[in-house]
This record gives sequence, structure tokens and C-alpha cells, in this order.
Amino acid sequence: MTKVADIFKRKGFSNVTVLPESTVRDALKLMAEKNIGSVVVMREDTYLGLFTERDYARKVILQGKSSSKIAVSEIMSEHLPTVSPGHSLEDCMEIMTRHNIRYLPVFEGLAYYGIISIIDVVKETILAQQDRIEHLENYIHSAF
Repeated sequence: MTKVADIFKRKGFSNVTVLPESTVRDALKLMAEKNIGSVVVMREDTYLGLFTERDYARKVILQGKSSSKIAVSEIMSEHLPTVSPGHSLEDCMEIMTRHNIRYLPVFEGLAYYGIISIIDVVKETILAQQDRIEHLENYIHSAF
């Protein structure tokens, strides 16, 4: 069974965070530079929330607010579910579907480990299926 840790083995670690007082504009610039759709909001080692492109679209743009005047803490998503590196991808898909979210913060104990997206989960699921198919094909060919 494929685990969250397998995603990080493939894609590596890029733990991008912002402070809660960072402006939305600064967070968006960072996200654009890193080509990511979300960023974890932390103060020192304390997880506070998650800022996503969806938060920006719904809580800034649609409400006519200025991204250079609003702090990330004012619009970030809080109290989201989290997972550990040992969670299965099936668990993640169920959590993301139930909560209608695209990103899951990952923690090992209280330590921030990284973040996964629904795209990460889909990619890893496809790779695992391709690997299974290859193993089965090799088994079938070796039997004859």
C-alpha cells in the first residue's frame, strides 16, 4: 500500500512557509516563484493554517479587497485535517473528498513534514498502478 512518505520520496521536500503577518501579495509572489498552489502558515514551529489560491480567489478578489493590505492570517484556512507520512493514499483521498480540499498538511508528530496536493496523490496512485501492471506482466511472461 502506497503511503504519504512515498510521495516525498518521489518529489522531494520543499517546505515553503510564511508568517501569519505576511501580506497576501507576498505569499502569492512566493507561491508563483515556487510554482505551488498553497503555502503553510507557521510561527516558529507552530502550525497556524494554510493559505491557498482558492482562499485568495474567494476571500480577496471576490470581496474586492487589496492583497497588499491584507495579512495571510486574515484569510487562511484553519483547522484543516492533517495526515502523517504513514497515512495511505486511500486515506488521503477519502479525507480530501470528505472535506472538499485540495491540499493536506503532513506532520510527523508535531513536526511539520510537508504538504501534499490532490495532484501528488493522483500521480503517486498512477505510478503505483503502473508498477503493479509491470510486475504482473513480468510474472506472466516468466511463467511461459
